Amino acid sequence: MNPLIYKGKIPTSPMISRTQSHSPRPSFSNYRPIHCFNQENPMNTKPKISQLTSPKVISNSHTLSSKGNKKVVVVAKEECCDMRSQQMMILCAFGYWVQGFRCFPWLALNFHMAHYLNLHPSTLQLVQNTSNLPMVAKPLYGILSDALYIGGAHRIPYISIGVLLQVLSWGSLALIPVAGKALPILMACVLFSNLGASITEVAKDALVAEYGVKNKMAGLQSYAFMALACGGILGNLLGGYSLLRLPPRSMCLVFAGFLSLQLTISIATREESLGLEKPINQSLMSKPVLRTFKEQYSDLVVAISEKNISRPLIWIVASICLVPILSGSVFCYQTQCLNLNPSIIGMSRVTSQIILLSATVLYGRFWRNVPLRKLIGMVQSLYATSLFLDLALVNQFNLKFGISNEIFTLCFSGITEAIAQFKLLPFQMLIASLAPPGCEGSLMSFMASAVCLSSIVGGFLGVGLASILGITLDNYSNLSSGIIIQFIAALVSLQWLYYVPVSQPSGEQGWKKGRIQRTRKSGRMVFNSVDEYRRERRSGYRNKRLLQE
Repeated sequence: MNPLIYKGKIPTSPMISRTQSHSPRPSFSNYRPIHCFNQENPMNTKPKISQLTSPKVISNSHTLSSKGNKKVVVVAKEECCDMRSQQMMILCAFGYWVQGFRCFPWLALNFHMAHYLNLHPSTLQLVQNTSNLPMVAKPLYGILSDALYIGGAHRIPYISIGVLLQVLSWGSLALIPVAGKALPILMACVLFSNLGASITEVAKDALVAEYGVKNKMAGLQSYAFMALACGGILGNLLGGYSLLRLPPRSMCLVFAGFLSLQLTISIATREESLGLEKPINQSLMSKPVLRTFKEQYSDLVVAISEKNISRPLIWIVASICLVPILSGSVFCYQTQCLNLNPSIIGMSRVTSQIILLSATVLYGRFWRNVPLRKLIGMVQSLYATSLFLDLALVNQFNLKFGISNEIFTLCFSGITEAIAQFKLLPFQMLIASLAPPGCEGSLMSFMASAVCLSSIVGGFLGVGLASILGITLDNYSNLSSGIIIQFIAALVSLQWLYYVPVSQPSGEQGWKKGRIQRTRKSGRMVFNSVDEYRRERRSGYRNKRLLQE
């Protein structure tokens, strides 16, 4: 043994990490650890490194292997990202598709209430709007999703809970005969179904917002809208024809089967596999629920108080609730006065979803560069104008141009609904980009709840307007006056269009523009940027305060 000795100290860990980024030909003069090379076989160029120290002299073959390992690591990371994307696509794309496919059993339920239970148009619309009351509590579900972890996860477990409630509700309507005959039992099943749907929607929206921000995938909401529209297209297409061949109970059973498949997918998916962050301090998961709920509620109030967030929310809520909804009266007029076939009604909804899908694709490709205020102004004006299509059908103007009621309903009746749904997409992307970290679920659910509440208010206004105008099963003479009132009310919100920002910020830009101001018992804290906010949030500030108390 003829060792070549370099005198010096045994290298520490910083020196080891420094040598890992070595050059192809390392210089011996730069290293100080002890190395022993076996010279017994002069043809053996592979060194034997003493186990007394960490290796500091790396051969060319080791250098090449290190580069190969780096390539392997990069490929492994890319494969891991691809797997995460695939799991996210399966979970959320199918989830939004099922959400859009909910029109399939609802179409059967509406015909069942109108023809078999013989509900008055105002009563039918009242039932439709009352069933949406669980949607109003979406901020509560969002706060729970943000603050309360179940098994180390806070999105997918809530999706599973919501889907399970829907399976039980629609399964009861399909398998229990008395559930479809007694209106109170039917209402109870519908309320539980919408409760589960609202919990699932909140968790999905928060998951999409959180995943999009983490992976810098701008416009992820538009792809969710596409899946939603595809589900609506297939649901209305199949629903119109299934009503002619299947009883409503069978249609409810089919939808319960799709929900069961969604439940299986959500249970089989682990939130860790999507790359979402766990709480930095594990003690957050063991904190009292009430205290966590209060803190998350405080964060939500702070976020909503920002003008960048509150003003667009005020406008979208006002633009919806100020317009009285007469959908129940128009539906009864189409089915009972014009005697339209159920398949025509279903195909008109298909046309609506195709228009929504096309508008979503165009928005993702081209219209995102249009100034937000200008885009919303044009969409709202187009929505108000589209209300005259119902007026033309009621007054039978289409017959004067040789267009039958079936063709006119098929092509034009769904345009108003499609525009109303598309109007929400730019606001969803705006709020998602402005949501502070850790508050995605609360803020997105608050917006969904506000929109749902405004729709309910508009529905009740429509019920009151129909009663004032004397619209009944036998008298639709004043329905034209109600549609004109709708048109005027839709134009009112254009007066406050300055509440909508001129342009839509991307990523964290919107949040950096604002200032987060929070009022605490100990005083007022001001954060001028999202970085300060994240540092404060991640440093365990609240836990330190708990320990001090």
